[in-house]
Amino acid sequence: QVQLVESGGGLVQAGGSLRLSCAASGLPFSTYTMAWFRQAPGKEREFVARISRTFGRKYYADSVKGRFTISRDNAKNMVYLEMNSLKPEDTAVFYCAASAGAGYRSGDYDYWGQGTQVTVSS
Repeated sequence: QVQLVESGGGLVQAGGSLRLSCAASGLPFSTYTMAWFRQAPGKEREFVARISRTFGRKYYADSVKGRFTISRDNAKNMVYLEMNSLKPEDTAVFYCAASAGAGYRSGDYDYWGQGTQVTVSS
C-alpha cells in the first residue's frame, strides 16, 4: 500500500521559513516524479514544484520561484520543500504527490498525501 505522509507545516510570520517533508512508502520511490501542490481556501489545487526521477531536474510555479526549493533523497524515500520568504498568500494546505510519469496537473499524479497546513501571518 502506497503512503505519502507530509510533515513540517505550521504557523509562521511573513518573511519566515518552513521546511516540509514527505515520507514515501510502498512504491519504487526512485522511479517516481515527486511534486508539491497546494490548495488555499476556496481555490483549486495548484502546482508548486516537482523534481524528476533520475536526474533531479526541478520545476517551479512562477509564484514560488526563487523562494522555494524542492529536493529528494532516494536513499531515504523522502522529498522536501524548503520555503523561504513566505508570504500570506502562501497560506494553504500543501500536498505531496507521486507520479509514474510527470506533469504539472493534479491528474498527472497517481498518489497523494493527506496534506499539511501552512499558515503565514502578516
